[in-house]
Formats: sequence, C-alpha cells, structure tokens
Amino acid sequence: MSRYRRATQTGSSYFFTVVTHRRQPILCDDMVRTALRDAIATVRAARPFQIDAWVLMPDHLHCIWTLPEGDADFSVRWMMIKRGVSIACRAAYRRDDWITASREKHRESSIWQRRFWEHHIRNEDDFERHVDYIHYNPVKHGYAESVADWPYSTFHRHVRNGLYPHDWGGSKGLAIVGFD
Repeated sequence: MSRYRRATQTGSSYFFTVVTHRRQPILCDDMVRTALRDAIATVRAARPFQIDAWVLMPDHLHCIWTLPEGDADFSVRWMMIKRGVSIACRAAYRRDDWITASREKHRESSIWQRRFWEHHIRNEDDFERHVDYIHYNPVKHGYAESVADWPYSTFHRHVRNGLYPHDWGGSKGLAIVGFD
C-alpha cells in the first residue's frame, strides 16, 4: 500500500485541488453545489476552518483553508465533505458501472477521485499567488472571458471586501505571470 506524506503544520494555510472521478463535469450542478455547501457547513461546525479562497469548476475545485492553531487535520475534513456530498447526491450521480472492487473496498463513490492534492502555504507571497491562481482559473480553462464573469468563486467576496478591483484579471488574452 502506498504511504503518502502530507504536510502537517498546525494552524497553517493550505492550497487544495480536489477532482471529480473521471473528470465528470458535475460540480457546478445545482444539486452538487448545494450538497457541497451543506457538507462544508456541517464539517465546519464540528471541525472549524477558514475558507480564504475558493473556485468551483465543472470537474475540479481549488481552495485555500486556514486551520486553527494546534490543528493540521485537513484530511479528515475532506473525507467528511466528500462523503457528505456523495451521500446527498447518490441517487442522481451514482454510476454502478464505475464502482470497481477497489472503490467498493474503500467505500468510495463515483463522484470523487480518491485523493486530493495539497500544498502548504509558506508565506504571504505564496498565499497571494495561490489566491490569484484560484480566481483566474475559470479564465485559464476557458469557462469565462473575465474573472468577474465566473459565479462560483470567492473573487466576488474579495471584490466586496476591497481586495481586488472588479476588473482584476481582465480577459484570457491578458498574461498573468505563472498562470500558463
């Protein structure tokens, strides 16, 4: 069995990428978005964390969380969120033909990829670059002409809070360093 090494700095910020199983473009569906919102609220009530930035794409999501001091257990949080969404959406999204013996053994649905990717945010510059990456992602992937056009993002909250101008990121033709 593989043994994955995860970052374990308590009270830190982490960047995550979570992907749907077989890159299904389902995350922006109303049912999945509602289930995801509800699962996050349930998990945050039991195991608090701050959502610093978020973008929901059809087949993946990126986010930055800051965990409380003394806590580095983001893996359990993701397990609980993914399970909550899988249970809530089981009737509409379960694909029995995609449930392998391995997925059955690990009690996995046909909604999520097994793992996720995390990166420990090292400093303020690293944090800002990852927040920019998150918010520009819909333009990078061709889902929106400008960052402000994509509805499933914390970009709009950041604009309201004065952290970005409304026209930040411009359009796809604009080159933003490191986003290629």
